[in-house]
Amino acid sequence: MMTVVCNVRVQTRWGECVMYVHGNGQAAPVYLAETAPAKWRGAFTTGFQLFLGIGNLAANLTNYGAARIPRWGWRLSLGLAAAPASVIVVGALLIPDTPSSLLVRGRAEQARAALRRVRGPKADVDAELEDVARAVEAARANEEGAFRRILRREHRPHLVMAVAVPLLQQLTGVIVIAFFSPVLFQTAGFGSNAALMGAVILGAVNLGSTLVSIVTVDRYGRRPLFLTGGIVMIICQVAVAWIMGSQIGRDGESTMARGYSVAVLALTCVFSAAFGWSWGPLTWVIPGEIFPVEIRSAGQGISVAVNLGATFVLTQTFLAMLCSFKYATFVYYAAWVAVMTAFVSAFLPETKGVPLEAMGAVWARHWYWGRFVKPPAAKDAEALIAN
Repeated sequence: MMTVVCNVRVQTRWGECVMYVHGNGQAAPVYLAETAPAKWRGAFTTGFQLFLGIGNLAANLTNYGAARIPRWGWRLSLGLAAAPASVIVVGALLIPDTPSSLLVRGRAEQARAALRRVRGPKADVDAELEDVARAVEAARANEEGAFRRILRREHRPHLVMAVAVPLLQQLTGVIVIAFFSPVLFQTAGFGSNAALMGAVILGAVNLGSTLVSIVTVDRYGRRPLFLTGGIVMIICQVAVAWIMGSQIGRDGESTMARGYSVAVLALTCVFSAAFGWSWGPLTWVIPGEIFPVEIRSAGQGISVAVNLGATFVLTQTFLAMLCSFKYATFVYYAAWVAVMTAFVSAFLPETKGVPLEAMGAVWARHWYWGRFVKPPAAKDAEALIAN
């Protein structure tokens, strides 16, 4: 039954992957970034990860209950996925299009109405709409397609982040939590039902930490969450590797004491919390806000494709890696987290509170990316300073 439930969980995840490719993962972060006020953009976009966490927790609870139903349990797990899909379809019919998208298609009055709808009927939207219109006109001046534009020198930092951020997210070791936590907990000495309940606990912890990210991302910024999350994840993975190495060893013939099994669960929960306030939501926040309007669709598409490609590769290789490397698997992922934490510290500028139309100024002022990005217009620079 454990094998069936794990397979259902992986199949359900691949259903989510299809959903990302065809719509939500591509459109939702960009939609949220384009409609949210700059000062709350991080919180709104993090909400995407929050509801992914709610869905994951619901899936874990469903799997836990379905494991007790003979023959039909796995069918129930798969079939219930139609419920949230129906909500998505209905919701998509009710939300307005973004002002940027409407201006790109030449619908200026509809763009004004859409912006007033999300800002409120009494809001003065003229200045913001003018900034968006200016960015759209600049994009129209170039006849190259979005995927050709993103390869140009001035978009080098955007292309690097479109590839690096989703790829590094998967190399945090979250694949252990997302797909194989029941297998991991069984390896640590828990029974089948206890292992499934451990996955439920991890989902709840991740959900709670995503709420922390919503509250803090626009107050303290993106970089502090990345850096603190990275440090905590390194500590947890090294500790889990030490416990498994000392208690189980490389041959896997020893039995882990109950206290150490609980310690593995606790450390995994802390890891899940750190991921939930950092690389989990911010992998959607950063790509959703850094791209200029002329390459936004291409950049987000590349980001989602890299994320899912890395998910596919790591899903196919993790169990073989765990069987071959044993506890050293966690050292491997800890090393990658150290690399990505250093990468963020050196190369990712802070984007907290910066309007999307002024984002070019952030890259132009960066110590390294400034050599690639053209200096911003004076008005964009003033917008950056104001924030």
